[in-house]
Amino acid sequence: MINETVISDLCRKAIDMRSESYAPYSDFLVGSAVLLSDGTVYTGCNIENSAFDPSICAERTAIFKAVSEGHKDFAAIAIAGGKRDGELQYCAPCGVCRQVMREFCGDSFKIYLAKSADDYKEFTLGELLPESFGPENLE
Repeated sequence: MINETVISDLCRKAIDMRSESYAPYSDFLVGSAVLLSDGTVYTGCNIENSAFDPSICAERTAIFKAVSEGHKDFAAIAIAGGKRDGELQYCAPCGVCRQVMREFCGDSFKIYLAKSADDYKEFTLGELLPESFGPENLE
């Protein structure tokens, strides 16, 4: 069950992961923490590349880590981002990350945009990606 304690812990882990970001070009550090239905948490950070296209967002890093270890039962994700020396801001996932979430998560998947462990906005994937295209469209 996702309660305030779980959400705060997830947000804190996302904030902490910003310290692992490799963002020498944008100086925009993003951390994420994805919660599985069984309570397991996978974390990720953004990793930039001088060629830009090979870069990867924090959200996809965390989700791909979980999927690569056989997990696909996602419940929620917390995302924290902002400039290296600036304040955290409500950092929404990019379109590519939203589509990756759509591949593995339903419309009710929770997304928390965290400024702190207690200051966050909550959305569902359906709210952030309405009328989406997913695996069932190819059946």
